[in-house]
Amino acid sequence: MASEERLSGSYGEMEEQNERLESEIFNIPDPSVKGRVNGFLFYGGSVYDVWFSACSNQRKSQIAQVLLTLPTSFAQLGYPSGVALQLFYGIVGCWATYMITWLYMEYRSRMEREGHTFKIHIIQWFEVLDGLLGRKWKFLGLGFNCVYLLFSAITQLIACGSNIFLLNNDLNKREWTYIFGACCLVTIFIPSFRNYRLWSFFGVVTITYTSWYMTVAALFYGQAPGATHDGPNSLLLYFTGATNILYTFGSHAVTVEIMHAMYRPVKFKYVYLFATLYIFTLTIPSSMAVYWAFGDSLLVNANALALLPKSAARDVAVLLMLIHQFITVGFAVTPLYFVWEKILGVHQTTNMLLRATCRVPVILPIWFFAIAFPFFGLINSVGGCLLVTFTVYIIPCLAHIVYFSNSSLRAPSVEKPPFFLPTWTAVYVVNIFVIVWIVAVGVGFGGWASVSVFIKQVQTFGVFAKCYQCPEAS
Repeated sequence: MASEERLSGSYGEMEEQNERLESEIFNIPDPSVKGRVNGFLFYGGSVYDVWFSACSNQRKSQIAQVLLTLPTSFAQLGYPSGVALQLFYGIVGCWATYMITWLYMEYRSRMEREGHTFKIHIIQWFEVLDGLLGRKWKFLGLGFNCVYLLFSAITQLIACGSNIFLLNNDLNKREWTYIFGACCLVTIFIPSFRNYRLWSFFGVVTITYTSWYMTVAALFYGQAPGATHDGPNSLLLYFTGATNILYTFGSHAVTVEIMHAMYRPVKFKYVYLFATLYIFTLTIPSSMAVYWAFGDSLLVNANALALLPKSAARDVAVLLMLIHQFITVGFAVTPLYFVWEKILGVHQTTNMLLRATCRVPVILPIWFFAIAFPFFGLINSVGGCLLVTFTVYIIPCLAHIVYFSNSSLRAPSVEKPPFFLPTWTAVYVVNIFVIVWIVAVGVGFGGWASVSVFIKQVQTFGVFAKCYQCPEAS
């Protein structure tokens, strides 16, 4: 027990340690104008910086492409289920993030009290699982997380090609994806999430403008002639839409990396909660308004912006979403860069050119798959049922249950059960409920529906489609 007490500690102790460690390398002032500008724009680990990162990445990071496909989910689900599932999965997502945060703090506090420092090394989720539960858990977390992040980066790149086509259809969507894939190569030069301060701020601005543009424009132009609202009209479409919403609030695959960038990571659980509440103000009004305006026609066009009349305001929304999608490709692919660097043994080098060169093989397959399977919207549901379910819901809750099943580890835990669930038993019950629900509804029904529709899309459009869901005239 003495050893366990030595390795544990309070939040206050953690914050003091982290502030001391951070000040050694990040708080050294650069008196030059260039140094001050760079510090202001690109280097941040405050609560506010991470709130912007969480909001930008919440639609996985997701809002860049999911915001545009949520109206389609409403067409598949209907109003009551669409709103209820957004609220439900938002709450479940916050709970799963809380479990990840809890385990991260437990791992980091133990490592630091054993003398480890993290001045350069960036902690990742699979390392938390390895340190607390062993190598089998490490490979389980690593496998699901990497494939999920790969899917996420692919969907962001697909969204870039789909949206730029609305501004310029001289090139087809596949050709635009070629171009944006090349542009995304610049992400290899971004060292870590702490360097996303400016980009995270832009990310929140872009999604805020776009969501409220969609809401106002849908109400301003009114209902399209003959618009119908029959959803839900089949179990297949219902669970496809439900899985897309599950994916929407399953952006916490990069929780550990973003939290590690904080000066006070113990506050991340609150930051993520407030980020989710803010995201509700964007997704629910825009989804309801666009579904009201266009109804069931959304079932054959997954990009809501494509249905709104062309205007200067819409073009601004498209342009801003392109910026956001570019940013979130970086959010999705950066953890993959870290994993690859660790495999090659170059993660802690200060030579950024070497690290950037080693990262190139990571972005190339993302580029390839985005061109091969450009099924905008549907791929979110497939990724949701097969990857998000395990990566960000099942594994964190199950890992928490297994780790704290040892009663000797509960007393010295750096975190205690929350005030609204004051006993360990209550925490276990919630975790078990989340696991059972996600396995049954997300993996079971969601997997059946999403994979079935995905196979139909491949049969209809083929692989390497030039212009997925484009108008006949194009």
